[in-house]
Amino acid sequence: MQDNPYSPPTAALVLPVENKPSAQAPFFAVSPLKLVLMSIFTCGLYELYWFYKNWQSIKLREKENISPFWRAVFGVFFCYSLFDEIREWQKEHGKGEMPAGWLAAGWILLTLAYKLPGPFGLISMASVAFLIPVQKVINDINRIEAPEHDPNSKITGVNWIAMVLGGLLLALALVGLFLPDNPG
Repeated sequence: MQDNPYSPPTAALVLPVENKPSAQAPFFAVSPLKLVLMSIFTCGLYELYWFYKNWQSIKLREKENISPFWRAVFGVFFCYSLFDEIREWQKEHGKGEMPAGWLAAGWILLTLAYKLPGPFGLISMASVAFLIPVQKVINDINRIEAPEHDPNSKITGVNWIAMVLGGLLLALALVGLFLPDNPG
């Protein structure tokens, strides 16, 4: 018992620490289905956004001096380093080892296929197939690191607008590919 009733308590004050997991996912969260739909109906522009958001997450988390915008624009040069970063997180969690090199090579080759003549250039739209395994690994990591994060699986109004506009552009491109060269 204390002698002075006006002295502060001598017991250590321990405040409860909230062990609530962070809602901030380490990488860009999106469902594989939404990734495919958005990629196809925006003629691959969503893939640029996907790269940008993942590089932005890395920049914010690791406080690196990188430009997510330019790394997305020049994705063919930076996709392997992104995939490798994701693979390292995957290995740290003991969840296997994604073939980053093969996935990057496949994505690069199909992305550059847009230069093929005529309708063969449309094969470039299949490049999203190489992002699906990467996104599945990202979603696994995000579930472990931030179980309460938003999985971004709903198609929002902005997504619908982008898909409709991109779908119209895609439809016009398809019509143009199959029209005869000399209509006269």
